[in-house]
Amino acid sequence: MDNNKIKQHISRQFNEEMEDIRNKVLAMGGLVEQQVDLATKAFMGFDMESAEKVVQQDQLVNDLEKNIDHDCTEIMAKRQPAAFDLRMLIATIKIITDLERIGDEAARIAKMTMRLEGADFYQDKYYEIEHLLEMVKEMLNGALDAYARTDIDEVIAITGQDAKVDREYTSITRQLITQMMENPRNITRALDMLWTARALERIGDHSCNVCEHVIYMVKGKDVRHLSREELEQTVNAVR
Repeated sequence: MDNNKIKQHISRQFNEEMEDIRNKVLAMGGLVEQQVDLATKAFMGFDMESAEKVVQQDQLVNDLEKNIDHDCTEIMAKRQPAAFDLRMLIATIKIITDLERIGDEAARIAKMTMRLEGADFYQDKYYEIEHLLEMVKEMLNGALDAYARTDIDEVIAITGQDAKVDREYTSITRQLITQMMENPRNITRALDMLWTARALERIGDHSCNVCEHVIYMVKGKDVRHLSREELEQTVNAVR
């Protein structure tokens, strides 16, 4: 085999390895999205079957994180990639960490639901968190879509949702504190709601982190810890 054919073979193999990593990240993201859906369904509907499935899937998410991390490290060591390929691998390692933590938050909601099985207090649909849940799910889906398409056009809109999520979380917290003060019988339910709302707020934060890593991957700009205004200026400046 001549040198040109060797180079083509190595290049094709490298591209296949990079695509395999990308596909694994998207599979991990899909699994995490499912965890969030099932965990909130379990909590709001007191669905023990869904809660148990979330907990079981948590190990799959953990295994995927370790597997993808290993693959990225192997490629960096053997292939010594540069430019976009190197940024993709670095960003991917960071993204899967955030995805794993989102899975942890979903599992936390599910485990709390399982502990509440057979509780003797009234369970309703926990309507207060429905709007928060929809916003967070939209952020997570948008962040994963940005990664899949290597496109930062929508990341400003996605990260802009974070302030709305924070305001919604603050509003829920105040509402629940008022309920607890008005009637001590509301305390158990309110605390359950607070823990769940907090978990959802953290999922929103991790979704924003994924967006920031995608910006680094696409444009090579580290936008962590910037204000919203600075982030928007940076993204617009590098397009």
